[in-house]
Amino acid sequence: MSRFVQDLSKAMSQDGASQFQEVIRQELEFSVKKELEKILTTAPSHEFEHTKKDLDGFRKLFHRFLQEKGPSVDWGKIQRPPEDSIQPYEKIKARGLPDNISSVLNKLVVVKLNGGLGTSMGCKGPKSLIGVRNENTFLDLTVQQIEHLNKSYNTDVPLVLMNSFNTDEDTKKILQKYNHCRVKIYTFNQSRYPRINKESLLPVAKDVSYSGENTEAWYPPGHGDIYASFYNSGLLDTFIGEGKEYIFVSNIDNLGATVDLYILNHLMNPPNGKPCEFVMEVTNKTRADVKGGTLTQYEGKLRLVEIAQVPKAHVDEFKSVSKFKIFNTNNLWISLAAVKRLQEQNAIDMEIIVNPKTLDGGLNVIQLETAVGAAIKSFENSLGINVPRSRFLPVKTTSDLLLVMSNLYSLNAGSLTMSEKREFPTVPLVKLGSSFTKVQDYLRRFESIPDMLELDHLTVSGDVTFGKNVSLKGTVIIIANHGDRIDIPPGAVLENKIVSGNLRILDH
Repeated sequence: MSRFVQDLSKAMSQDGASQFQEVIRQELEFSVKKELEKILTTAPSHEFEHTKKDLDGFRKLFHRFLQEKGPSVDWGKIQRPPEDSIQPYEKIKARGLPDNISSVLNKLVVVKLNGGLGTSMGCKGPKSLIGVRNENTFLDLTVQQIEHLNKSYNTDVPLVLMNSFNTDEDTKKILQKYNHCRVKIYTFNQSRYPRINKESLLPVAKDVSYSGENTEAWYPPGHGDIYASFYNSGLLDTFIGEGKEYIFVSNIDNLGATVDLYILNHLMNPPNGKPCEFVMEVTNKTRADVKGGTLTQYEGKLRLVEIAQVPKAHVDEFKSVSKFKIFNTNNLWISLAAVKRLQEQNAIDMEIIVNPKTLDGGLNVIQLETAVGAAIKSFENSLGINVPRSRFLPVKTTSDLLLVMSNLYSLNAGSLTMSEKREFPTVPLVKLGSSFTKVQDYLRRFESIPDMLELDHLTVSGDVTFGKNVSLKGTVIIIANHGDRIDIPPGAVLENKIVSGNLRILDH
């Protein structure tokens, strides 16, 4: 009789469902430990230590996953944050800037989250290498912004890219082109964790390789991994040794996430003398942002609550723009000394996000992830700053790409700013249909990007193309039904128009 069966019968005879679950859990942890040990034996000697750290990190996360039950927030405990815990940006800005800006800038490190691929937009390779404006990629614009800072203030702000195993090689090849720029660029990799079979909860991977049938066996575990990976890379200690004090972390596809001198000054010269270890930039929700994570007061601490943690019965309440008015932009300012302290105390607490996936062969897996902003509750004297919408300009789809490529924005030293000719401070709502999803299809359908300065709303569906110098104003809806095609002719001005059916203007 195996030990497992003996334990099982004992648990059953004592009629303890919780004991039964505990036995199952222990068996599962034991099985996963064995599988991970097998995987580790396949690591080449030069990768052994690195792989061991990754698998140890995964084991800790898996252990927590088995311990925690259901949505990890008790809805009854959620309160609105205290008034002073989320400051308006205007108040931060009103404090002005110090005489010696370079002295505060020299204590800053800029970190960009660069682990994502461009697959959702039909591109191969790192998303940061997609061209977004005048042939410039996300990475080009980032480097231009920081170089401009360093030249303007005679400083040495470094750029750090957190790559994933998916983006590391391609990104490093590109970095050579910035050798003559006035920006020191560093990279480190986030961890590589094994995906787990949804049924057995055992790792899908059989060895450390990620080629052949193992290609889909691994994943990068979300940007919450930054704390452990940055610490493990040695860069955290390097920067502390150089006298750096804060990192500014943001997504590389958020074109609004530039270094803000007013926020940096607020951190370096706190008004009450009490240093703030974590700042989260939040901005007002619109109807398009109802799924974004929000800041709440929970058990006496500021806490980020994501939609995945909300009990089903309260999802509509969570999405309410009137009750939860702000959401997290993922622009974060974090104390390096605090990261080191908390990492060494193993005291960074982030909720686990369970992300279900289906692999190409049809296998259902789950991957365990964490989000960088969720750690806010582990830091002392945390603060939210309600920033203008212009600091949140993510490019997740070709609809977003159309906005940033258009004359709504002007480009200066890598930064996009809303054109002064636009009468409203908000951007138009743009919905491009599935024919535009892939970047190359999208580019093929626009001979030139339309004039959108007076546009409020654009919906395009079906086989539609735009000629040169088209102008869109007010609300424009263009729908080509299945089998139809609409070519908007060069120079057309569409103002508050619905175009449907079939429209082709042919040269004779």
